[in-house]
Amino acid sequence: MEREDFIALLSPEGQALLSKVADVDAKADVVSLVSKLRAEGHNPMLVAAVLTQAKLRRRAQAKFGEFASRMLFTEPGLEQASRLSVAALHAGRFRNAGITDVADLGCGIGAESLALASLDIQVHAREIDEVTAAVATYNLAPFDNAEVQQADVTELNLDAFGGLFFDPARRELGGPARERAARKFDPMAFSPSFDFVMQAAAKKPTGVKFGPGHPHEAIADEAEAQWVSVGGDLVELGLWFGAVARPGVKRAALLLAADGKHEITSDSIARQDAELGALQEFVYEPDNSVVRSHLIGQLAEQIGAHIFAPQIAYLTSAKQIDSPWLKGYRLLDEMAFDRKKLKAYLKERSIGTLEIKKRGSDIVPEQLRKELAPKGKGAATLIVTRVGDAHRVLICENLN
Repeated sequence: MEREDFIALLSPEGQALLSKVADVDAKADVVSLVSKLRAEGHNPMLVAAVLTQAKLRRRAQAKFGEFASRMLFTEPGLEQASRLSVAALHAGRFRNAGITDVADLGCGIGAESLALASLDIQVHAREIDEVTAAVATYNLAPFDNAEVQQADVTELNLDAFGGLFFDPARRELGGPARERAARKFDPMAFSPSFDFVMQAAAKKPTGVKFGPGHPHEAIADEAEAQWVSVGGDLVELGLWFGAVARPGVKRAALLLAADGKHEITSDSIARQDAELGALQEFVYEPDNSVVRSHLIGQLAEQIGAHIFAPQIAYLTSAKQIDSPWLKGYRLLDEMAFDRKKLKAYLKERSIGTLEIKKRGSDIVPEQLRKELAPKGKGAATLIVTRVGDAHRVLICENLN
């Protein structure tokens, strides 16, 4: 979003137009709608800005629910923003630690600040980008205990705050509208930098949000590291320091599911792999929070399962296991991974609907589907992986 777009959206005409298009269906004829609004005399730039906000608000419902309809968004800001349910857990850590004021450093559009403010914590939101800071100000306007400033967080006196929360920018914006984004995989290229964040975390109760692929070797030994999955979607790695870290917890996998919260924790930073054994009747795909946190050994021990190939995160058992951590399959057949034989196998059994999964294999599922050209009324899940040291394909029935 450009500065001029934001100013236009704040105008009485912009606010009225936002309300007018709020209920426009996502599948509406946008060309006709634009033509209609322009024929009514609305500025083309304002029409474009309003329709962009309407689109972003629809997308934001997955993260913000009913609050999305009262917020403004930028494309990269929405992409990086925490889900409100996850931000609420972050805020709860500060409240439970008795911290009454928190600096949200690199606040983006204000998702974390919203959660903190709703728990009556005094929020000091700081954002280096002018337009993004203005959007956060708009979103936080209902809260008297939240204030936003445009600032470079590396130039602030962080001793002035009771607690700190960082969500370092992990995307480099580009393009004339600054709406295209490319992920940054180098932690030192984050803004603020990884080193700056770690130095600040050593002095204050601090939470830091990273992408879930953040390497284990870049996690400080003194941190609590928690990988969070929402309904099976792995969304973040949270690092917690000082009073907001839980005693005796070094690694954790947290699953937020329809039936509530589930968590596996460890008091060690050491990886614990599951025992290796033979492939059995049931195959299980663990939630990615367990895989990324290297806690698959703990999960396997809890449910009485084991892996069937070294370093491959599939579990197997002779019995069917019901667990929120697992997506389960019944093994119907197993064969060497040979495309021609596999195609013939599927044709013989009239299997036309395929779910294709892989681990430890360099196949591209969509390309393999085209090569197999499945036809028929039957359905199956193919798991292309290793069994022991062999490259195999497992033909399975989905149990979920």
